[in-house]
Amino acid sequence: MKKLTLVSIFVLSVLVSISQDYIKLTAAFNDSYAKEKSGKYAESAAALKAYYDVNSYEINLRLGWLTYLQGQYSESLGYYNKAIELMPYAIEPRLGLALPLSAQGNWEKVVEQYNKILTIDPHNTLILYRMGLISYEKKDYKQAYQYFEKVVNLYPWDYESVLMLAWTNYMLGKTHEAKILFNKVLLYYPDATSAKEGLGLIK
Repeated sequence: MKKLTLVSIFVLSVLVSISQDYIKLTAAFNDSYAKEKSGKYAESAAALKAYYDVNSYEINLRLGWLTYLQGQYSESLGYYNKAIELMPYAIEPRLGLALPLSAQGNWEKVVEQYNKILTIDPHNTLILYRMGLISYEKKDYKQAYQYFEKVVNLYPWDYESVLMLAWTNYMLGKTHEAKILFNKVLLYYPDATSAKEGLGLIK
C-alpha cells in the first residue's frame, strides 16, 4: 500500500510537471504570435528559443518561419529541415522550406521539394500550379500543360489555372483550345485583361 502511494505521488508529480511545461510553452507561443503581429520578428523568435526543444515539430516549424521573416535564410533552412526530419510526410515544412530556398534563388532545390510533395500528395493543386508556372517561365510549355491541365481537371472553376492553361495552349499553337479557355476566364471575370489580350492575339 505504501509502495502504491509512492508510485501515485511520483506519477502525479510527473503529470504536474508536464502540465506546467505545456502552460509555459503555450504562453511562449502566445507571446510569439503577439510579437510577430507587431512586426517584432526577432523578439517573436526569441520567445520560442527560450523553450527550444530539438524534438519539437511545432517549435522548429515556427522558428523556420520567423527566421525566414528576418532574412536569416540558412538558419530558417535548418529549422525547416529539422521539422521535415521529425515529420517526413508532412507537407507544410516542405512548403516552408521552399521560402528560404527561393529567397536564395535556389530554384533547383525548390523544384526538388515540390516533387517530393507531389510524391506524397500527387493531387496537391497548389504545387501543381506552381510547377506549371516554373515550367511556363522556362518555356517548357508541354510540361506546363500537364501541370495546369491536372489542376483544371480537379478545379475547373479555378480562374488562375484556367487562364494559365489558356496561355499554355496558345504557346503550343492550340489556338482553338486557347480561345475556348480564354472565353471561360471571361465568364468568371468579365474584365480579365489577360484573357482579352489572349483573345486579341487569336485571329
